[in-house]
Amino acid sequence: MNPPPSAKLFLEGRYRKLCRDLPQTVFHCPVCKGHPRRREGCENCQGFGKLTKDSVQELVAWVVGKAFGTRKNKFHGAGREDIDVRMLGRGRPFVLELESPRVLEVDLAELEAEVNRRNAGRLEIEGLHFAERARVAYLKETPHAKRYRALVELDEPRSAAAFEPHLGRRIEVLQRTPKRVAHRRADLDRTRWIELRAARAIEPAADGTSRRFEIELDTQHGTYVKEVLSGEEGATRPGLPDWIGCAGRCLELDVLEILGVDGSVEPVFERPPAFGAGL
Repeated sequence: MNPPPSAKLFLEGRYRKLCRDLPQTVFHCPVCKGHPRRREGCENCQGFGKLTKDSVQELVAWVVGKAFGTRKNKFHGAGREDIDVRMLGRGRPFVLELESPRVLEVDLAELEAEVNRRNAGRLEIEGLHFAERARVAYLKETPHAKRYRALVELDEPRSAAAFEPHLGRRIEVLQRTPKRVAHRRADLDRTRWIELRAARAIEPAADGTSRRFEIELDTQHGTYVKEVLSGEEGATRPGLPDWIGCAGRCLELDVLEILGVDGSVEPVFERPPAFGAGL
């Protein structure tokens, strides 16, 4: 029996992003918006309609959509990471919404293996299973803390001892909307908490000091982590420069874990609503 033409199908899983050049969803050109006619002659994207070749959404949907007989899809993530940030650990929960699928009997284990085979070294998905519409709102609206690992470069050498007074303490920070997202976020001051978990010197000198550190920290939902580490000239206060007495910048950032609201490692996304709640 064929599904009705207006049918929608929802697949849930987790993805790990292993590279630093991949957005979560289609990165349309901000000038032509990817419109078929307007993108012709667009100097900003050279007619491509997008600013990146592909995305997590596209790499998953190209394989999954073909198997289910549809090209129409929407990608819903439990939050998102910047294009240059890797998503490691157990991965980020997502729901892929397929519109008007023509095929329903698909082996999801084989589909998952095919996505991973095609994208080895860039993207992995796991736990792919059928879901309900209610899972979209559940994943997108549930606030969650995150655990990060950052490579930071300081303007002046410091020892790991400079970080020790701040390790293991939950610190409240006030953040003004960063310049890099001001075009799409309201200009507001936001209060968030962060917790420094560890700081390790990279190739320390004989006296134990270094200008590069690997830092692990937990942050509240909605925290701008790069700005916590740089201070952004006082737009985040206090920030790392206030704690150790010198400025620095984030060179690389990885998400290690999606946490519970309070920062616990509780698998907050593993308890779905009762079956049928989305009907």
